[in-house]
Amino acid sequence: MKTIDELLAEGVAGKRVFVRADLNVPLDGTRITDDGRIRAVVPTIAKLAEAGARVVVASHLGRPKGAPDPAFSLAPAAARLGELLGADVAFATDTVGDSARAAVAGLADGQVAVIENLRFNAGETSKDDAERGALADQLAELADSYVGDGFGAVHRKHASVFDLPARLPHYAGYLIATEVGVLKKLTTDVKRPYAVVLGGAKVSDKLGVIDHLLERADRILIGGGMAYTFLKAQGHEVGSSLLQEDQIPAVEEYLRRAEEKGVEFVLPVDVVVAPAFPDLKTKAPAHPTTVAADAMPAGQMGLDNGPETNKLYASKLADAATVFWNGPMGVFEHPDFADGTRAVAQALVDSPAFSVVGGGDSAAAVRILGFDENAFGHISTGGGASLEYLEGKTLPGLAALED
Repeated sequence: MKTIDELLAEGVAGKRVFVRADLNVPLDGTRITDDGRIRAVVPTIAKLAEAGARVVVASHLGRPKGAPDPAFSLAPAAARLGELLGADVAFATDTVGDSARAAVAGLADGQVAVIENLRFNAGETSKDDAERGALADQLAELADSYVGDGFGAVHRKHASVFDLPARLPHYAGYLIATEVGVLKKLTTDVKRPYAVVLGGAKVSDKLGVIDHLLERADRILIGGGMAYTFLKAQGHEVGSSLLQEDQIPAVEEYLRRAEEKGVEFVLPVDVVVAPAFPDLKTKAPAHPTTVAADAMPAGQMGLDNGPETNKLYASKLADAATVFWNGPMGVFEHPDFADGTRAVAQALVDSPAFSVVGGGDSAAAVRILGFDENAFGHISTGGGASLEYLEGKTLPGLAALED
């Protein structure tokens, strides 16, 4: 695929460059709680602006129903982008309407505009090729060239990700180039031992990547809500913990295959439990206790790895040469259940391994828990995209950038 440097070499002064970014940041009302995805695209936007381009930035945010919804406006993200760029950023209150056209027409060389949430238009996420194509046609009228830099969306066959690049000269931005380069280190010529840490709520979200990694990883460490389905598959009671009964046969098969292939599966040996899911708004004490993973009492919910598990996981990561981590170990947003996630992050900081934090909640946890991002090999902006890449899937947004 062509890169932004090739576009810059061709000259962009006075040209309209459409940047498909990923400004899908978490919001508390209108307050951004983690601006990592915005900061990640700043180098691409800043470089284009410095070269005199008229930069049109577009993104989705959340899951609106194909119509405007103030709760999902990109206005806070546009304001934060302006702060990070140190320049005024125009904001269009629609995607392809009068406001968007006026905002783009009003740009001078080196200026930036953000158009409103692409998912306010039903054509963005439509499964109908013609409907997506119609929106892509309208977006193409706003620009002379296209730069794909929203890695967190490249696994989506959406109008701005898949259809629009076909209508304009297209290039990969700095973020996408970096993300793909890092993920290649996890799929080709991997330095071993290769350890994978998987967490999060549902084992069903990780089935594909587990299946793929059984052929590649040396050890797989499991935590988070998905761990309880694994523990149940081993015959242990899990109280009122999150459990996907229908996934137990698949989990049993993965455990069997892992043993057959010599892949070490590491599960919690103790867990932190509480009578109910904690209140994440008030952070009120949740009355946690620690129990052995094979002795969880009825009426108690597993919400984090216990201290012995934290020590075990740290030891399993200490000698790794490559580590991929996706998914928190517990309800890290509450102080009573953050130790497991913190322990994994600290183990990666202490390890000499090339470590990749696979986006989503894992990336948010690293920042929320106060870790220096530079202490990790790479923090991805795309959780789902990273997982699908590691599964070996073709990602529509990357395929669209290929020549």
